[in-house]
Amino acid sequence: MWRATWLIVILFWVPADTLGQADSSDSQALHALLSEVRALHHDLLSSMARVQKSQILLSRIQSQQAGVVRASDRFNTARGRLSDIQDRQKRTTTDIKQLEDSLNDEENLPRQKQLRDAISHLKSDLEDSTAKEQQLQTEEIEAEQQLRNEQDKLTMLESQLDELVRSLGNAAQVGSLPTQTGSHQKE
Repeated sequence: MWRATWLIVILFWVPADTLGQADSSDSQALHALLSEVRALHHDLLSSMARVQKSQILLSRIQSQQAGVVRASDRFNTARGRLSDIQDRQKRTTTDIKQLEDSLNDEENLPRQKQLRDAISHLKSDLEDSTAKEQQLQTEEIEAEQQLRNEQDKLTMLESQLDELVRSLGNAAQVGSLPTQTGSHQKE
């Protein structure tokens, strides 16, 4: 029983005595830890903000890439239609020349009339296709300008992403320096 009493006294007395001996170095250590926790909290919030910004930026880049694809498709379609009509104009011009050569060699009056009618019809088609060509050239120019605008927007977003990546790299380097320096100071 006597032993149990001493054991209880020692258990309660030693911690109470130890608590009373808290010195200033413990207080300074606690303040240093508190400051470091606050700095880590601030770094964590900053990192979370950068991550959110990068996610938003990546989403915008994906959307802009889709816009570039649409503009590119529109431009390629306009260019293809313009090329088709220009090919048709070349064929029509060649056909007109061949019919005119045939007309010059033809002595049969009814056949000459058919050739003149065919030439007239082809010349009318050529005039119509020339007007259509001008319209398609305008569409191609507009589509090309839209494609350039969309590509410029994408380039701008990619530049922002590059800058964000650089800032994240710099923040990681800066964040690792105090830790290394602090560990060297303790040694």
